Amino acid sequence: MLLTITTTYRPASDLSYLLHKHPDKVQEVEFSAGKAHLFYPSVSEELCTIALLLDIDPIGLVRRNSGPGGVNEFALEQYVNDRPYVASSFLSAALIKAFSTALNGRCKDKPELVEIPMPLEASISVLPVRGGEELLRQLFEPLGYTLTLERHPLDPEFPTWGESRYFTVHLRTTLPLHVLLSHLYILLPVCDNDKHYWVGEHEVEKLLEKGKEWLATHPAREIITMRYLKHRRALASQALEVLLGEEADTEDDPETPAADSAADQPKIRAHDLRLQLVRDELLSSGASSVVDLGCGEGKLLQLLQTQKQFSRILGMDVSLRSLEIAKEKLKTHRMTPAQQQRLSLIQGSLTYRDRRIEGFDAAALVEVIEHLDEPRLATLEKNVFRFARPTLVVIPTPNAEYNKLFPDHVEGRLRHSDHRFEWTRAEFQTWGTKIAGEHGYTVRFKPVGEPHPEAGALSQMAIFTLKLIPDTDE
Repeated sequence: MLLTITTTYRPASDLSYLLHKHPDKVQEVEFSAGKAHLFYPSVSEELCTIALLLDIDPIGLVRRNSGPGGVNEFALEQYVNDRPYVASSFLSAALIKAFSTALNGRCKDKPELVEIPMPLEASISVLPVRGGEELLRQLFEPLGYTLTLERHPLDPEFPTWGESRYFTVHLRTTLPLHVLLSHLYILLPVCDNDKHYWVGEHEVEKLLEKGKEWLATHPAREIITMRYLKHRRALASQALEVLLGEEADTEDDPETPAADSAADQPKIRAHDLRLQLVRDELLSSGASSVVDLGCGEGKLLQLLQTQKQFSRILGMDVSLRSLEIAKEKLKTHRMTPAQQQRLSLIQGSLTYRDRRIEGFDAAALVEVIEHLDEPRLATLEKNVFRFARPTLVVIPTPNAEYNKLFPDHVEGRLRHSDHRFEWTRAEFQTWGTKIAGEHGYTVRFKPVGEPHPEAGALSQMAIFTLKLIPDTDE
């Protein structure tokens, strides 16, 4: 994990005064996740570069996070992950530890330098971005940065596997150094969307303090606030109310146009509507065992948990942090042994066969398929419909035709930066019919939400039912 900051301001060596780091010394700073090494690869009057190199201790992280009763059943991701190698919220933690004086806009020896706009370039190797190039530009370009991006393939030897979510990023701008540092401090964990530490009231204070000069006018302030605060809506509302000086709308689901609900009617969010309809399909099927594939933070599991019909419920997600949040919401630590047998959580990926998801009556994939690239979607199809093979599979996904009804619609832009595609009704039905035919299912489609005469409903849903008696037609 490497960050370099370079300036060509004359004299460039003044960078060392702003950062309070002597250019002739290699320095070391300890922080919660390991050590940060600071050194200057280049120092002259014309050009000066400082490097921040992080040495993350993943074993130490696991030991620190495991207390009495805190042994985690998702231990594999704790030990085998990308955290030692990528720029994430750990880098933000190291920034505030190593450059706290500069970040706070103080310089003892040359205070006149603090507010001088300097030509600066920040290079980050390697940055995980959940949302791709579009999100990076959405975050940094409104702040005046010129971006040079290198997206890394999943595997250079297998180019057909597609691109990864990892970028090497070069940011060029002319700003006071403390402003650049405040941007990096807030936006790096926003890119990754996976902060490693607990988010509470103190994080709201940090966000408001470090973003006070620029966040209120940023066009993506809602996205930044929600991601920085790990989608905790109450905290995000609090932060935005302070920033904007008014009651804030922190809906992180942009799918409901203003015309969808009358002023005198309660507003049901699109995501909540999808979950309710999925639950109803599972109930009406008579299923007693259900697996939620891509369960996220457990919102559907909460709905299923209240229904006595379901004697066995399993949630699976690739994200360890999402599973930890789900455990908190579902209060698994308070469950009796019988309740724990009924509802459980596992970490796993739908791009690999997993026998733990086999043998269930029904499966739900809510807001899952649109987040996968085409090769990975094909693997999911095989793992769900060929290997897991539940009797019922329920899959909702956005309806691309409806996008034009949104007030801020831009042709070609997807609803969420994390989406890889959004299908029209015809495209979804073509896909669903093909999958059903290949794997011995029937399929029916239904709208999610009130259909528009031309654009259809906000979202669409496919309900796959396994044929109990194979076709005998020749």
